[in-house]
Amino acid sequence: MSEELVEQEIAREQAFVDRVYVQLEKSAKSAQALAKEGHARGGLGHEGGLVERDAMVFQAARRIAQLDAAHEGLVFGRLDLRPEVDGEPRYIGRIGLRDEDRDSLLIDWRAPAAAVFYQATAAEPQNVVRRRVLRARGRDVLGVEDELLDASAYEGRETELPIIGEGALMAQLSRARDRQMHSIVATIQAEQDKAIRAPGRGVVSISGGPGVGKTVVALHRAAYLLYTDRRRYEAGGVLIVGPSGVFMTYISRVLPSLGETAVALRSLGEVVDGVKATRHDEPAVAAVKGSARMTELLRRTARQQVPGSPGEFRIFYRDDVLTLDRNRLGNLRRQLMSQGRRNRQLPRVANTLLDALWRQVRSERGRERGKPAFEDDMLGDQRFLDFTAAWWPALDAETVLGWLRDPEFLARVGDGVVSSEDQALLLKSWSSHSGANGRVDLSIQDVPLLDELRYALGDLPEQPADERDVDTELNINVQELLTASDREFASGPGWRPPTNRIEDDPFAHVLIDEAQDLTPMQWRMVGRRGRTASWTIVGDPAQSSWPVPEEAATARAEALEGKPVHEFHLGTNYRNSAEIYAFAAAYAGRVGLDADLPTAVRSTGVEPEVLDGVADLEAATRTEVVRLAGQVAGTVGVVVPVARRSEVNSWLASWPELAADAPSARASAADAGSTPSGEDRVVVLTGLDTKGLEFDGIVVVRPQEIEDESPTGRATLYVVLTRATQLLTTIS
Repeated sequence: MSEELVEQEIAREQAFVDRVYVQLEKSAKSAQALAKEGHARGGLGHEGGLVERDAMVFQAARRIAQLDAAHEGLVFGRLDLRPEVDGEPRYIGRIGLRDEDRDSLLIDWRAPAAAVFYQATAAEPQNVVRRRVLRARGRDVLGVEDELLDASAYEGRETELPIIGEGALMAQLSRARDRQMHSIVATIQAEQDKAIRAPGRGVVSISGGPGVGKTVVALHRAAYLLYTDRRRYEAGGVLIVGPSGVFMTYISRVLPSLGETAVALRSLGEVVDGVKATRHDEPAVAAVKGSARMTELLRRTARQQVPGSPGEFRIFYRDDVLTLDRNRLGNLRRQLMSQGRRNRQLPRVANTLLDALWRQVRSERGRERGKPAFEDDMLGDQRFLDFTAAWWPALDAETVLGWLRDPEFLARVGDGVVSSEDQALLLKSWSSHSGANGRVDLSIQDVPLLDELRYALGDLPEQPADERDVDTELNINVQELLTASDREFASGPGWRPPTNRIEDDPFAHVLIDEAQDLTPMQWRMVGRRGRTASWTIVGDPAQSSWPVPEEAATARAEALEGKPVHEFHLGTNYRNSAEIYAFAAAYAGRVGLDADLPTAVRSTGVEPEVLDGVADLEAATRTEVVRLAGQVAGTVGVVVPVARRSEVNSWLASWPELAADAPSARASAADAGSTPSGEDRVVVLTGLDTKGLEFDGIVVVRPQEIEDESPTGRATLYVVLTRATQLLTTIS
């Protein structure tokens, strides 16, 4: 095919794209004018004007956010149909646009009219003659890739519809990886599209082996749901949960690039509002903290008397000595706990104590003024007030979790639930990670325990308005002056008002990635956020890092109880070369993993390198990292056992060959998620850190040590071997 013809086709598409961007700018100006008019309505001096202001500004702000997000790769697809169906080409884009005559200029990829772009095949062309994908950077069309789907309808149209390129999917697969996941909206395949457009109610479960696109399909599904039922999902919120902060940053660009910002992206260490944990416990400790046994231990903990609180109260009232001893206080505590969660009983505590004390008043002088006078006297006595506050204080979950650092306390509440060996592991974990304020320095595995205690303790009762201080009331009034759009867009994508109240936890949709790794306690934590939600669940059992899958399956079933489940299986590996995936699949078979083995669709002719018996580990690692970095355009991952991470990071810091790549060419797993895309090509990670990620090249240092790190080390190493798209080296 002549270069002249290619250039002509690119120029033809560029002219259309230019027209679309002109219309985009007009739409943005219209939205800005609407926002300005909306703000002006707020000055009308009546409530109707305020309502109109909120509605107009909200709609305008949302549209402006969509238009701003759509600039990169705005137009990516074109459909040419049989003439009797539609004589004009249909263009597909990240958002929908109409021209000044209100005719469709660009079809939103989620619209029903765009579905055929993904679903048509050569076997079932669905009236599509040619499908074209436009490759663009910003506003500039760089190239086009065509697929001929209906050869019979193509006869006589060769000049009108020339076929260019080798196909968009293979072009996408060969693209160099950077440090963030990108939208596949232009190359979604038919089996993926079915999962994306599945029913909005219930649970959509997407399974499949490595590299089949589970994560990116799930993210596109979230965008599709927001498009089809925006009022429901924006009002209730969409929660996307992934395994780590590195992973969440890796996927963070996908939804904004599709014009969607109303989502909350949280790693498992950030699911609870106001909490952020990034540290993993050792596998043995994580296995204890993640077990369903912790539910009973934490339930008992939340019901215990506050350590160090008074065990007795004595007061002289007129002619009587009134006493609340340990037994009486224990009975009163159980009585209060039977009426609901601990913190919710705070308004009842004083009255409960007063009733118990009044029953002991026997003298004529004590009884003559009646109970109201007695209560007034007690409530005016600082000794009674101090005792009440100390005996039943308002409790937060972190404080109560800290009680378990006491060996005697843990032994008491853990009796018959957690073995003495497991108690020792917990104590070692919590005592070696204590913060300066005396609280536990939380690990990712501690966050579900904290959440369990939040629910066991309950929220503090709402304070009556007249008891709030002036500053608080003023803050509330200030918030009420903000428009809905101010609140939604003020804090960026996925913003949701921060809250620590458990009744505010549920979302309208919950998306869980790497679901096979969730512990029973994590399923309970996430399940609370999705009690009334629809779900998208993504996972591959063979990649699980949780050692007791049956226990996790039970917790998952409880979280999803009563919801219909729609199963989708993806069977094509688009990530790995056939050579790399054959190597990983052979390992899975050799170690006895029951792996789902997808079919890899491309071959590079380059087999993985296996370096055995290496004497100088640093020199061998250096040689391979530099070699891979020189042969691929994108990222290189250096995957190491946990115990070697600091050592290998120090190696990389001293290698001048990598310094020329970029100022931040070397990165650790801790900061891997915080660096802008493209700046740091080489990153050091542990096996668990690689979950959900992909790299052009991977160097695996001491794979046997990764396998030996935990009971699920074989599954972890299998995951590591499937992260590379082009080159793989193992150093043993």
